[in-house]
Amino acid sequence: MKFKTDISIIVPLYNEEESLPELAEWINNVAQKENLKTEIIFVDDGSVDDSWNVIKQLSEKFPNIKGIRFRRNYGKSAALQTGFQEVEGEVVITMDADLQDSPDEIPDLFKMISKEGFDMVSGWKKRRHDPLNKTFPSKFWNALARWVTGIKLNDFNCGLKAYSHEVVKNIEVYGEMHRYIPVIVKRAGFSKIGEKIVCHQERKYGTTKFGFERFLKGFLDMLSVMFISKFGNRPMHLFGGIGSFMFLIGFAAAIYLGIRKLCFVFNNINAPLITNSPYFYLSLTCMILGTQLFLTGFVSELITRTKSDRNKYLIKERMRVLSSEKCVMSNE
Repeated sequence: MKFKTDISIIVPLYNEEESLPELAEWINNVAQKENLKTEIIFVDDGSVDDSWNVIKQLSEKFPNIKGIRFRRNYGKSAALQTGFQEVEGEVVITMDADLQDSPDEIPDLFKMISKEGFDMVSGWKKRRHDPLNKTFPSKFWNALARWVTGIKLNDFNCGLKAYSHEVVKNIEVYGEMHRYIPVIVKRAGFSKIGEKIVCHQERKYGTTKFGFERFLKGFLDMLSVMFISKFGNRPMHLFGGIGSFMFLIGFAAAIYLGIRKLCFVFNNINAPLITNSPYFYLSLTCMILGTQLFLTGFVSELITRTKSDRNKYLIKERMRVLSSEKCVMSNE
């Protein structure tokens, strides 16, 4: 397959007007030095500062810059997925816009994909310039993710990653699953996933856009990863199995109560009402819950076989680079 460019660089951003000029200049200097043909796709995730105007100015200076602007803030996963749909390069690299990811890593990441045959390479910020309240939870969740998924990466959530073109065109990033893209890649059938130690720089402009709620989201995402890793393609095995087990327990308890009632009757013993026994309600509850879980598994199985209608994000404006190297604006 013939690609239009060597590298497509996706930069999701939210209120990063100060860092964008320096980042664009840095990326293009590295590409020029290494003689790499690149396209840079800035995905403005509903910024409320002057980020979009900065992107338009940069596109006039650098003809390889494209821009996509969301009408509102959808989240990093939405920005990445939209960027994946737009790329035209042989290798796709994602990085954050806050200058904490170094563009100097681009050539090595490109070689690991194009020359060494990796499907995906994840950056590892072995030495981080972040406070303890960010680094410690990160280490905990990464260790848990390694144990749950079996993917031996030290930093699942590093924004600096590289992919082959085939990978990004065959995966779907949704919700808050950008933290666990390696899991999505593995589930899509791409098993050669590598890792590279990358430089992590101190934030130069602005402040982090992620607050304390990221810990809760990380926990919920981990539950999703645990489910997806084991039962993503066969939810009936989980819900149907548990549901059947609970129904059988409740049914067996109901049979026991019925036989016990008959024994009392046949022996002319004053038999208590079955409904007076707490076991009757426990057995009934088990059967009801078991049935509901079984039906949940059945419906989930149907859903997994139906193509979901995600990624319909409302794009306000788009910039494309034409052969004449002129940037065209369009409202959508």
